[in-house]
Amino acid sequence: MAVGLAMDALAVAIATGIVLGKVSARQMFRLSFHFGLFQFLMPVIGWLAGLSVERYISGYDHWLAFGLLAFIGAKMIYEALCGNDKEKKGSDPTRGSSLVLLSVATSMDALAVGLSLGVLRIEIWYPSVVIGLVAAALTAAGLHLGGRLGQRFGRKMEIAGGLILVGIGFKILLQHLMHH
Repeated sequence: MAVGLAMDALAVAIATGIVLGKVSARQMFRLSFHFGLFQFLMPVIGWLAGLSVERYISGYDHWLAFGLLAFIGAKMIYEALCGNDKEKKGSDPTRGSSLVLLSVATSMDALAVGLSLGVLRIEIWYPSVVIGLVAAALTAAGLHLGGRLGQRFGRKMEIAGGLILVGIGFKILLQHLMHH
């Protein structure tokens, strides 16, 4: 379950690494830590919320994740096509609001898992720790791989990275719409 939940984080980390090109240890720590933390916290929040809030969240969680990923993906594509290199240096998806938005967007499915575990009265702490650690590890691996791709292929990979984020958003949306 943890690996399945971490797949979005892995794909987003690859896309982020592509944009960054050369990934610093600080950037790797920041993204891995935050993705892992959010993947740990969201099931706990979902578990605590239980059934009482599920009907309110499940109606729009997929739209929220789609919107966040589509926005950041479109921004990446725009910057790759229109931005100059000086502007690019200031754009770091592992900082500020982009970091928080990506962390939330990639952990919405973990919130749903937490809700399910709460309804089933299954203890949450062990699964959440495993989910968080797996997400952090796969994020670091994805960021490293993406950084190598970004250095080798430049702007074409930045556009691909943005398209990947938009695609993940559509995947989340379609999965939800097909199940309901």
